[in-house]
Amino acid sequence: MPGPSILDGWPCVPCASILHHLAMRKLPLAAAAFLGLALLLHPHADHSPVVVSPREREASIVLRGRDGAKPVVAVAGLAGQIDGGDPNPSATLADTFRFDLAFEGVFDLLALGDLTSPLPDRAGDPALGPWRDAGADGLLVGAVLEDAGQLLVEARLYELNRGQLAFARAVRGPADNPRGIAHVLAHELLADQAGLQSVAMTRLAFVSDRAGSRREPTGYLRRIKEIFVSDYDGANQRALTVDGDLVLTPICSPYCTAVAYTAFRSGFQQILIARPAEGRVLPAAAGRGKNWLPAWSPDGQRLAFTSNRDGNEEIYVMKPDGSEAVRLTHSPRIDTSPAWSPDGSQIAFTSARTGSPQIWVMDSDGSNQRALTRERYCDRPTWSPAPFNEIAYVSRTKTGFDIKVIEVDTGADRQLTFGRGFNESPAWAPSGRHLAFCSTRSGTQQIWTMTRTGEDLRQVTRIGANSMPAWSR
Repeated sequence: MPGPSILDGWPCVPCASILHHLAMRKLPLAAAAFLGLALLLHPHADHSPVVVSPREREASIVLRGRDGAKPVVAVAGLAGQIDGGDPNPSATLADTFRFDLAFEGVFDLLALGDLTSPLPDRAGDPALGPWRDAGADGLLVGAVLEDAGQLLVEARLYELNRGQLAFARAVRGPADNPRGIAHVLAHELLADQAGLQSVAMTRLAFVSDRAGSRREPTGYLRRIKEIFVSDYDGANQRALTVDGDLVLTPICSPYCTAVAYTAFRSGFQQILIARPAEGRVLPAAAGRGKNWLPAWSPDGQRLAFTSNRDGNEEIYVMKPDGSEAVRLTHSPRIDTSPAWSPDGSQIAFTSARTGSPQIWVMDSDGSNQRALTRERYCDRPTWSPAPFNEIAYVSRTKTGFDIKVIEVDTGADRQLTFGRGFNESPAWAPSGRHLAFCSTRSGTQQIWTMTRTGEDLRQVTRIGANSMPAWSR
């Protein structure tokens, strides 16, 4: 039988690398605005939840469903509810944990009202029979304890057929961050049981016009667009830029130390890179024509981008400091929207060289350029993470614009959205299991997520008009 609760005095280890101790000194406006980018992955970077060392198990146990189906997991209510707060921290923690598990679709969750099950004590485990009789393959139980402004939360998963402990973790974190604690627990559980890189601890960056408009000296009313970030499910939305102008196409570097984006300065598109740990925002491509749509290489050492510096819109690659820029395409028509393959050996892009915009692929040195699609109109390719070798893109269909996915090796494609509004700007989750995109299906342009098969659509934003999502690691 398992021993005492792992809330009792176990040593703690960091749950993830975080950006600590941002220098709070006077900075130029743009740099000061981007200090918040350190929160893109870790919104509580100075007091993030930590995982308490896991309970030892007799053997590795992974839940299995019946007859090849998903495991059915009963989720009991939290023991030791915490009173106070609006919303209640216990309710927030439980709701977020359940949402994270449901989003990934690894388990079928069996909600049995508010029925609670106490954590096992030294005398033994909880009664598992009733949960098994209700059709569950596993039982998730949890407990929460508040102490000195900290929440101590433990979650345990029992395999019901054998009555054995399959998973146990405890997380300690600030009482004002129950969502962060829940995300860590869900991430740990899904990694343990499914070997899954879940999205529970990821963030979305996107462009929003909710800041309103400003009037130019000429009297023209310019719509302001800024970059915002949120948790992957839309919670904790906050502005990252305060340019008071057009700021577009955010993309986070592979190691999340920088964000590249397109800004309009003096009427021209420029690529800027914010490095929050250094408190700096630096130009990467400025001064020579229009430069926009940056895309980080997988190793973070190069940026592909679109520029008309030589007259026509072409694809270039440069170092993040703007040096060693190399032109990759030489077409009489527009080449734009670069996207790297996961191993950095290839770049997908949009080209109109055959008449209408199509998705093309080339080696990362510009050689071996070849068309991948042959449709009416295609744009904004984004390459899926491994193990999938697929490119999502926007396609003009009979009913408008929709998201499609094409297999790079075979050329087989599938359509994910079907005519409900305009659907654009796909962005893969780090696991490749989901996509974010913008859609007008709710009436205004908003950020949505869906599975890689086009199912389980969820609306992420609702304030203002929102577009151009980027999914961080």
